[in-house]
Amino acid sequence: MPVKVLVVDDSGFFRRRLVEIFEADPRLTVVGTANNGREAVDKVQSLSPDVVTMDYEMPILDGISAVTNIMKLKPTPVLMFSSLTHEGAKVTLDALEAGAVDFMPKNFEDISRDSAVVKRTLVERVLAVARTRLTGSRAPLQSLAPKVAPKPIVTERGVIIPRSRKRVSLVAIGTSTGGPMALQMVLSKLPKGFNAPLVIVQHMPAAFTGAFAERLNNICQITVKEAQDGDRLLPGVALLAPGGKQMMVDPRNGGCVRILEGDERLNYKPSVDVTFGSASKCYPGKVLSVIMTGMGVDGREGARMLKNSGSTVWVQSEASCVIYGMPMAVEKANLADDVIDLNHIGERIAREVS
Repeated sequence: MPVKVLVVDDSGFFRRRLVEIFEADPRLTVVGTANNGREAVDKVQSLSPDVVTMDYEMPILDGISAVTNIMKLKPTPVLMFSSLTHEGAKVTLDALEAGAVDFMPKNFEDISRDSAVVKRTLVERVLAVARTRLTGSRAPLQSLAPKVAPKPIVTERGVIIPRSRKRVSLVAIGTSTGGPMALQMVLSKLPKGFNAPLVIVQHMPAAFTGAFAERLNNICQITVKEAQDGDRLLPGVALLAPGGKQMMVDPRNGGCVRILEGDERLNYKPSVDVTFGSASKCYPGKVLSVIMTGMGVDGREGARMLKNSGSTVWVQSEASCVIYGMPMAVEKANLADDVIDLNHIGERIAREVS
């Protein structure tokens, strides 16, 4: 059966455009439209759509309030449309915190100047959001997945000895869809005096990463900042890769990051693979890496390089992911040392580093 979509926007032109795009794909069917947040809340309850596309600036009830009400009354995956500005970033982060799954630019030219690419991207994103897991209360799900226990070391005489903990010189985290709230949960559990530097790659537009780093810094005991070229890797400081750029770890000056334009052939800017791959060369065997919720396979090859250098690779559990694509790619490649629920990742990182 096709995925049922409810389109919400106060612009009649934008509603008609989205309906036209979605109805042209047999995998989607538009079950209704709404021109304000209050109507959206009512139609979610009456039409039971699989996914809602939502504008944030609307009369009667704005998009964020609408998402909040939907999550309380009838949790449904929501894709927000946003302007790619600093102010738009703040509003979008509020919407994600309220329960929206993902966001896209409302100006289609920010996606691509090729209309075929725009249509394909919109449809694929709606389908992906429709497959996500929601909890309504935003509380993390408890994983039913078995934990991957570290293998014991057995001597020739059959004596089992504990596996010694590796020294952690750098913590590296990569994520995409569902990542903003997941990172908030993880980083807020790291204590003041956390004794390792962190590098973080979250797939985000350039206008968003500064506002996101600012928000994380305000709620965390560690320092979080958008990375700038030459920033040193310091204990208790998390450097967030800037959107539209690539962040590479550099061993010079006691360890720093380089911010580069990157190869246009790469699908992701920033890319987890790029950051993880450079970290594997700078700190062989001394990186604690975590691949968290997100679409696609970015991070798999970087995780492979880290694993081959002797470093540790963890993945977020399937049951606690919004989208299991990135962690699944790493786990299926047999690169994961452990599978951990979202609500335990922060405390596990803190314990490993201490």
